[in-house]
Amino acid sequence: MAVAVRGGRGGGSALRNFFSYRIFVSAMFTLLFLATLSVLFSSHHDSTIGNAYLHRSLVSLSSDPLKTRLDLIHKQANDHVALVNAYAAYARKLKLEIAKQLKMFEDLAQNFSDLQSKQNYRSNLFDTDGPLDDDSLKQFEKEVKDKVKFARLLIADSKESYDNQLKIQKLKDTIFAVNELFVKAKKNGAFASSIAAKSTPKSLHCLAMRLMEERISHPEKYRDEDPKPEYEDPTLHHYAIFSDNVIAVSVVVNSVIKNAEEPWKHVFHVVTDRMNLAAMKVWFKMRPIQQGHIEIKSVEDFTFLTSSYVPVLKQLESAKLQNFYFQNSAENATKDVNNMKFKNPKYLSMLNHLRFYLPEMYPTLHRILFLDDDVVVQKDLTALWTIDLDGKVNGAVETCFGSFHRYSQYLNFSHPLVREKFSPKACAWAFGMNIFDLDAWRREKCTEQYHYWQNLNEDRTLWKLGTLPAGLMTFFSKTKSLDKSWHVLGLGFNPSVSMDEIHKAAVIHYNGDMKPWLDIALNQYKELWTKYIDSEMEFVQMCNFGV
Repeated sequence: MAVAVRGGRGGGSALRNFFSYRIFVSAMFTLLFLATLSVLFSSHHDSTIGNAYLHRSLVSLSSDPLKTRLDLIHKQANDHVALVNAYAAYARKLKLEIAKQLKMFEDLAQNFSDLQSKQNYRSNLFDTDGPLDDDSLKQFEKEVKDKVKFARLLIADSKESYDNQLKIQKLKDTIFAVNELFVKAKKNGAFASSIAAKSTPKSLHCLAMRLMEERISHPEKYRDEDPKPEYEDPTLHHYAIFSDNVIAVSVVVNSVIKNAEEPWKHVFHVVTDRMNLAAMKVWFKMRPIQQGHIEIKSVEDFTFLTSSYVPVLKQLESAKLQNFYFQNSAENATKDVNNMKFKNPKYLSMLNHLRFYLPEMYPTLHRILFLDDDVVVQKDLTALWTIDLDGKVNGAVETCFGSFHRYSQYLNFSHPLVREKFSPKACAWAFGMNIFDLDAWRREKCTEQYHYWQNLNEDRTLWKLGTLPAGLMTFFSKTKSLDKSWHVLGLGFNPSVSMDEIHKAAVIHYNGDMKPWLDIALNQYKELWTKYIDSEMEFVQMCNFGV
């Protein structure tokens, strides 16, 4: 009644009643919320500890300042228990083969629970309604922190097994590092292979020296003979072989003769350099071919081949070109694996360019078969002299398939002249076994065209180096495609050439760095070459060719 009277006297009585009502309602909702939390915690597997702890916290929070600290420690412990249990569950789901690690997670979670269940802590911290024991709290906090620290270390050590993003990033880093090592190894391997391909094996050097020694010791046995009329007889089957490798030439000649139906009709024109001329002549004098004919000359015997006429010889006098080959070759080679093969000095050899002068070297002939010294003939080749070339100059096997071995891979189509004259999609073909119609060659003036392109390429802007790009340009639209069984390539670099394809081939070609006379040769193809070596020749046995 007094309150009402005072309220009547004061204008703020109604307002005070309103706020008192709001405080009362708020207090009721707070108590209801806390009671709900108590029910929820009571369903936990640790209900005894949880309920006692919650009850004590709610009732005595304002009377004990250590309770807030205990709350934080307890929450930290429960959070890490949940985290450890989550990792353990994920490990089971992924079925990771880390049983030891999984057991550590489970043991750690149990240790957290056991820690809160200790009688000392329950009586002094969780089950008491009075003030908390400060020493027990400090000890509890220390043990919790030790276990939390261990849990974090365990999770950090094993996080990689569960964090997919981390695993992906680490895998990317590993792939990048391995790729760097692979590229480096590939460059070093290519460089080593290039060195092996350019070097003269000890056995070849030995053979050349033995043959020279024989020539010096018995000069009367190796006097030059008069040219035979068969050398210029156009009715016979003529071969051109340009090489400084005695054993390789002997294999080509032997393989042709042994597989020829009429070997007496086959004539071989072998051209070598001055240094190997005597050795080549001694070999074929000591081991003459059966029934066939062989003419052996040096490049110097063709007197029209001078620097004033031959662009390559003129370019060889250029200091710039010599520097390209011989200065810092080892350093530069490892920087660009793709261009290493063009550093091979064989491209400076006139032996490599003689193929463009066949009509002038053999003016009386109508057709001639050009063979590289790294081929083996497996069948009679007589049909090549009667095959219809449709008026074309060059009969060759095409090497293109899909987008590979097209003109775009050999010529620089950013050059306007190349872009104007040739198609980048034109199919390339192979040197190594080519039947040339020398009459058509003379008619089309192919040697003059070769000179035109070779002169323009002095600065290597049309193509890099080598004779195939020059041949592709010289004989563009003048090449007849032959059946692929005439010439199978790749035995000097490709271990996947089908043996069925090889056995069907008339000529197999060891193009690439892994020549059959080198230690780096592909073993599965080597026997196809070694069976044509004259193993009974005494110098072959002395020089240990391994046959």
